[in-house]
Amino acid sequence: MAGSLTAQEARARWLEHLANERRVSPRTLEAYGFAAGRYVAFLEQHRAENLTVQGLAEVTAGELRAWLAHLRAGDHPLSPRSLSQALSAIRTFHRFLDRRLDAPNAAIDLVRGPRVKPGAPRPVTEDQARGLIAEPAFDPEREDWEVARDQAVLTLLYGCGLRISEGLSLKRADAPLGESLRITGKGSKTRIVPVLPAVREAVDVYLAQAPFALAPDAPLFRAKRGGPLSPRHVQATVQGLRSRLGLPASATPHALRHSFATHLLGAGADLRSIQELLGHASLSTTQRYTQVDAAALLTAYAKAHPHA
Repeated sequence: MAGSLTAQEARARWLEHLANERRVSPRTLEAYGFAAGRYVAFLEQHRAENLTVQGLAEVTAGELRAWLAHLRAGDHPLSPRSLSQALSAIRTFHRFLDRRLDAPNAAIDLVRGPRVKPGAPRPVTEDQARGLIAEPAFDPEREDWEVARDQAVLTLLYGCGLRISEGLSLKRADAPLGESLRITGKGSKTRIVPVLPAVREAVDVYLAQAPFALAPDAPLFRAKRGGPLSPRHVQATVQGLRSRLGLPASATPHALRHSFATHLLGAGADLRSIQELLGHASLSTTQRYTQVDAAALLTAYAKAHPHA
């Protein structure tokens, strides 16, 4: 019977379900697995017994709150955002227990996570974005085609407002780029983004120098040994670039997407258009960029006004 399964066996089945049926990203799978592992370990220590699926179905709201308090007060206390993410993982775990192992637990819905105030995006300036895109050319250890590839990827992220995963999902058949791109983002939501001439040119330069023959359905951007370029490579590249340019740690590949939105807003684009370009499901997510634009406006005012 499913109820006699150990909690760890149930956790393993859940992770298999997430990986093979839900097809969540490896990073999400790792985070969810870690959260559920800590959850089960806490409950087993709290009850001084090995936990079964039936035991998970009997977890009380008080025990769940005690687990959150434990995470908040340990040697490495979690932030409210991390606590909220951990609780979300556990709710997903319990939904699996309910639907697949016939072990519902209504108490889970009685516990609220900490209130998390959304942080304002941290974009780079226009000059900093140009600097990040140009800087790969000054690395003597990179071959010309690698420089062209890195510049094409960064130009794509900034010029089209793409996430790393979206930019690296492009296939060889997508290039040469046209006037627009069809992008499939989070939640399999599809959107159309316009392609600037500078983006098309950067991708064309990369293709002209790339040493690999690519099949039409093969990933467009390749690593040094010919495999698909990984998000980690792009992140490490930008980390090196920002170090050389003296930019803050907030200057990440995703910051180029934030910059795309912020600079459009500063140039007069409306929020609804930016929402569509970014693929946000909710306008409230896009509205965070008004905080950044207002902050930049006040900074400029303080610097320029004679009485400031």
